Amino acid sequence: MKSNLKQQIIFDLDDTLIHCNKYFNLTVGAFLELMQEWFCDYQITVEDIRNKQIEIDVSGVAVFGFASQHFPQSLIDTYLYFSKKVHRKIDTEEQAKLQELGMSVYDQEIEAYPGMVETLEYLRDQGHTLHLYTGGEQMIQQRKIDQMKLGEYFDDRIYITRHKNIDALEKIVSNGQMDRKNTWMIGNSLRTDIEPALAAGVHAIYIEQDIEWKYNLIELNKPENYSLYTIHDLVEVPNIISEYVKQQQNQ
Repeated sequence: MKSNLKQQIIFDLDDTLIHCNKYFNLTVGAFLELMQEWFCDYQITVEDIRNKQIEIDVSGVAVFGFASQHFPQSLIDTYLYFSKKVHRKIDTEEQAKLQELGMSVYDQEIEAYPGMVETLEYLRDQGHTLHLYTGGEQMIQQRKIDQMKLGEYFDDRIYITRHKNIDALEKIVSNGQMDRKNTWMIGNSLRTDIEPALAAGVHAIYIEQDIEWKYNLIELNKPENYSLYTIHDLVEVPNIISEYVKQQQNQ
């Protein structure tokens, strides 16, 4: 039975509906193996390399946003940093190999999180309006959307942006003239999903991951009367929204 209190539900894409971080982690693992091989004669630990790559990766997102070249460049810049530090010759072929490795992460097969289809179908069938909001480059993100056939749930309510932040979400909510007390943002990133939702005065559902990209982890700025739910599985979303609708109907 459809709800008579329709909600506007905004979903993040990467690591909310489909897997993403695990492919980056696998690629970083391959990068660390190469670096160990190339720098085996120097006193550089895997931890040193990983920490520097994270530092470069995280600091660059604020400047470049979710540009595809940013990740492979973080591998190259880490390589250049340690090459200069130990006075090891910089090899153009090694840099090219890191460029290829970094870009390969965008060619991985798209894998949905458990319950993705069931969750979206249930909420749609309840009469709610679904939106998709994702950070990245148009071509790369659209390929994921097309492969997962997500257009049938979101129609033209798909927003792809290079910089995913408070201003970007506020623009979506304002331009869509959404009723904020009946609007939700669902995602895995405290930085790009949850804090912007709280700032916009909409409900937030945080899908906590066992292993999360450091960029996504921040101390939340929580305004008064904020609405935040923390879950571990996507399939928990419909129950939270259904319970909220019931409470509103009974008031």
